[in-house]
Amino acid sequence: MDNPFQIITDAFAPDYQINLSIQGLDGSIMLTLSNSGRIVAKRMISAEQRNDPARLKRLVQSIQFGIAIEQGHSAMSILEAMTSGDGLPPPPQQSNGEPRPSMGL
Repeated sequence: MDNPFQIITDAFAPDYQINLSIQGLDGSIMLTLSNSGRIVAKRMISAEQRNDPARLKRLVQSIQFGIAIEQGHSAMSILEAMTSGDGLPPPPQQSNGEPRPSMGL
């Protein structure tokens, strides 16, 4: 079985700082993604989600989808990219060349 923490890290490490913290005796963890000191996404991951590769993959895709929407991508183009296996498109650029800031989820 693949390491769920490595799967999460591999999905988000290129673009975000990742913090995984234990939340309870039930094995749930809190995933916090930040960029430049700003929280981009925060999600509770249950032990069941973490230990089921298919559920974990859907969770990762859900988080990526939410971040992409917040960055200004079209929902349809994101879904098309996700289903074609191409991955998510890069974030749109502001006129000054800086990526658009995203809001926390």
